[in-house]
Amino acid sequence: MSELALAGAVTRKMLWRAVLALSGGLRVCGAARLPSGPCVIVANHNSHADTAALIAALPARRRPAVAAAADYWFHGRIRSWSCQALCGAFPVRRSGGGSADLAAAARLLAAGRDVVVFPEGARSRDGKIGEFHHGAGHLAALARVPLVPVGITGTRTLLPPAGIAARSRRTLITVRIGAPVGDLPDMTAGARVHVVALVTAERAPAERDSALRVRVARFAMSWRGLLLVAAWAFGEALCWPLLPELALAVLCVAAPKAGLRLSAAAAVGSVVGGVAGYLLAAHGIELPEPLTTARMHATAAAQVAAHGAAAVRAQPLSGIPFKVYVAAAGAHRAGLARFVVESAQARAARILAAGMIATVAAACAARLRRFYPIYLLALAAVFTGGLMAVISAWS
Repeated sequence: MSELALAGAVTRKMLWRAVLALSGGLRVCGAARLPSGPCVIVANHNSHADTAALIAALPARRRPAVAAAADYWFHGRIRSWSCQALCGAFPVRRSGGGSADLAAAARLLAAGRDVVVFPEGARSRDGKIGEFHHGAGHLAALARVPLVPVGITGTRTLLPPAGIAARSRRTLITVRIGAPVGDLPDMTAGARVHVVALVTAERAPAERDSALRVRVARFAMSWRGLLLVAAWAFGEALCWPLLPELALAVLCVAAPKAGLRLSAAAAVGSVVGGVAGYLLAAHGIELPEPLTTARMHATAAAQVAAHGAAAVRAQPLSGIPFKVYVAAAGAHRAGLARFVVESAQARAARILAAGMIATVAAACAARLRRFYPIYLLALAAVFTGGLMAVISAWS
């Protein structure tokens, strides 16, 4: 087995795993039923997302090769290259010559790779499994390998076929792998896939969730959630003692869909708050700054005196609150425009990164939503411990 080919298969699997994790999750059942050698995998076809689901579900060591419509996916260099690179696909003609193309795929099976075929030839328009074409059965018989029926559900909800009156929605995709079968007539193979798909739909578990998470998510998705994180970040740049990252860790985990706009609102609020704090300090107005120490203020003042507005670059890793640097920069009149630029590169960038990390982690762990209350307790404990440790270190 080529190490480069295996690396490509592993990369494709990880890529689509990550994408499906963000879009609602992937559940794989029956992977242990796969034969030890290569096989022809036949599956129902409701969406372009079916290919991604199968690549993410099958072991990378099997290096699955997907039969793709030559007139659609291999029309043009860019689309052809993307299809091969992202899906490990090979072309199959739909209007004459398709059987010969599939027969040529026997060399892929001989090389130890699985071949994935959607025997319906096109995506179902009504969600029902259509008539199977003969190519997959002929290929399995020619290569003397078993057929493996696979049922896929959820992809139609995630990515409906074009022209269908349905809206794309995040959803859990289930891939159920059936028991391998020998040389079967096409009608029988189609019936096997139909049964596996029905079982998949019937056994797909309802996602368990937390009522608290649902309420917090509703708030996070509203304009009030945006206003809260923006005001929180604005206030933290002046005198509020709690980091806006804490608010993002609560809201973005509850509602990953709102993660980007919540993070952006917090980043903008922090920079605007920094401008307000700078102007107040430049005019000799001192605001209370709880949970800070004299050593923090002295260190920030010395850094600003030495490096000007660029001193704020040390803030993300120093543990000194942003508002301390804001007050020091304003008192030293380090230059407002320069301070805004430096703050955006340092403080705002860290807020955005923290928010997006929380968003991606929450999307990947969507099936653990029922543990949201436990997560909040753990977050409170970790944040409190970290805050006390920082204050102690700077006392």
